[in-house]
Amino acid sequence: MRRMILAVLLALLAPGGHAKADNFPSRQITMIVPFSAGGPTDAMARILAERMRTTLGQNILIENVTGAGGSLGVGRVVRSPPDGYTINVGHLGTNVANGAIYNLGYDLVTDLEPVVMLPSNPMVIVSKNAIPAKTLPELLAWLRAKPTPPTAGTAGAGSGSHIAGLYFEKVTGIKLQYVPYRGTAPALTDLVAGQIDIIIDQTSNSISQIRAGTIRAYAVTDDKRVESAQDIPTTDEAGLKGFHMTLWSGLWVPKDTPKDAVAKLNAAAVEAMNDPVVRQKFERLGLEIPRKDQLTPEALGAWQKSEIAKWWPMIKAANVKIE
Repeated sequence: MRRMILAVLLALLAPGGHAKADNFPSRQITMIVPFSAGGPTDAMARILAERMRTTLGQNILIENVTGAGGSLGVGRVVRSPPDGYTINVGHLGTNVANGAIYNLGYDLVTDLEPVVMLPSNPMVIVSKNAIPAKTLPELLAWLRAKPTPPTAGTAGAGSGSHIAGLYFEKVTGIKLQYVPYRGTAPALTDLVAGQIDIIIDQTSNSISQIRAGTIRAYAVTDDKRVESAQDIPTTDEAGLKGFHMTLWSGLWVPKDTPKDAVAKLNAAAVEAMNDPVVRQKFERLGLEIPRKDQLTPEALGAWQKSEIAKWWPMIKAANVKIE
């Protein structure tokens, strides 16, 4: 009898056991941000984690694990126990593009479980103030006339800023010299200092410097203006029609994480995004909240696969090298 009771207890406490899932969460959760502190992904994660903590009743620690275009941070989550206590905050770069660039040692689709789609962020074309161009056509003319390739800051090979740069090259025919950083926060610091020429950056990352007048904005890469920056034209309005790119984000956990834990994390994130205070903070950063039908784990999984089909051919055709 004692052996049977012990066996039942061990089964319940084993990974995937009902007791473990039902009691989730019973301790601190770690949210891995694969970029530097102070960047757009980090800012969004901290706003989200603060509100999710209220719902889940446990602290959520933000840990910045940088390097290799965010692939080191994602890999850290893949190798973590599948118990819901380690979460990947990723986006188009980390959870789509990196699979076409790096020898990851893991599969972005089969080794992670999707949790929920997070707010998306149109990019914005920005330059250092020393560039004389005031409009996007003037900027393009200046970039084309430059005797050496203009320098473009990125968060590393495969990052959203890098993919946007590749897309920009394809649309405009202008060759860029990429300068990789461990996130777009340090890249933006160098842009303000005049060390690089341009960044095609997340709006949420650049908006405060744009408002402060320390860098110049030319256009957002969307078909509509950003609510928090109505004075910045769209690329269509500025003369670069069809140059649209939105950097979407999401939450993932290791594969085989109990479905109850995934469901509780999803519910906490959805509740956070429905909170008026959180929505206001996101909107102030130029972030767009997903529609209700996009907020299921299944919707994120399907979207990720469709984005892989869209972007991998372009990335591979560009023969992107690890920087």
